[in-house]
Amino acid sequence: MVILYTSDKGNFISLKNITIDEMEARGIKKNIYVNLTNRCPCACTFCLRTTKKMAETNSLWLQKEPTIEEVIAEFESIDISLYDEIIFCGFGEPTERLDAIIEISKYIKKRNSNMPTRINTNGLGDLINKKEIAPLLKDLIDTVSISLNAPTAEEFYEITKNKFGIESYEAMKKFAVSCKSYIPNVVFTVVDCIGEDDIKTIQKVCDDLGIKLRVRPFE
Repeated sequence: MVILYTSDKGNFISLKNITIDEMEARGIKKNIYVNLTNRCPCACTFCLRTTKKMAETNSLWLQKEPTIEEVIAEFESIDISLYDEIIFCGFGEPTERLDAIIEISKYIKKRNSNMPTRINTNGLGDLINKKEIAPLLKDLIDTVSISLNAPTAEEFYEITKNKFGIESYEAMKKFAVSCKSYIPNVVFTVVDCIGEDDIKTIQKVCDDLGIKLRVRPFE
């Protein structure tokens, strides 16, 4: 079971299989990714869950979800001060396990208050948890990175095929705005394969909401 991992050009490497010295020698970003769940309300057309077959020995697909205690036990075996950022991001949507994010983040901040923490999310955490979750992340999460990937509600729903329906687009934007009040850094992301015209339209959506946009490469 891969709980803590790093990423090298789209290849996922368990932290158990690579040292910090090896990461530095290979030019791999010194990030720790936390893999909490397979669960996700979306079935995005570009998602690695459907477009890439993972190696059986190194798959992020969890046979069972790790407990909070299991995640913390893995953190206990490494010197987190040697890393640059800790990111909640795996094969599933991390906010499906909000309580785990909160407790693990408390542990991380208690151990090293200066360690940057981030959630990579589809932005549907309020719908998943049936409440506004941003206030619960205050002082625990430094960055929330939200996958936008579409300029309109119709296109967002068509791309994500999420279980919440077309209203999910406005809920995602509402979540992003809510995060601005509690999280130091909020950013929308899009994959570069969606096309220049859509990216330009999405940029306007981001500008209107006062949220930064990052165009990321499709892996």
